[in-house]
Amino acid sequence: EVQLVESGGGLVQPGGSLRLSCSASGFTFDDYAIGWFRQAPGKGREGISCIRSRDGSTYIDSVKGRFTISSDNGKNTMYLQMNSLKPEDTAVYYCNTDPPLRINGRNYWGQGTQVTVSS
Repeated sequence: EVQLVESGGGLVQPGGSLRLSCSASGFTFDDYAIGWFRQAPGKGREGISCIRSRDGSTYIDSVKGRFTISSDNGKNTMYLQMNSLKPEDTAVYYCNTDPPLRINGRNYWGQGTQVTVSS
């Protein structure tokens, strides 16, 4: 069974740090590009960072230099180290393959982990 489980979110003050984790089962990271997505209140879900075997790690401009994606493919786990957090980083964060996993017409997403940046 395909499962994506995100963890590590929480409430943090501006300038603080969090490390998100993603554990996946039912498929193998080695076979896919993998990444982190987020959905802020009232907005659509956006991809923010990705690891591709050909291109390495990529980031959207708003998180570049502050966030670092990494993975342990042997454990089918990936991480997002988030530093210098800003209120605009507040969102529910999700991990997935990139593009997001779709098998036999079904889309797979985890429950996400809430990150709130506020003083």
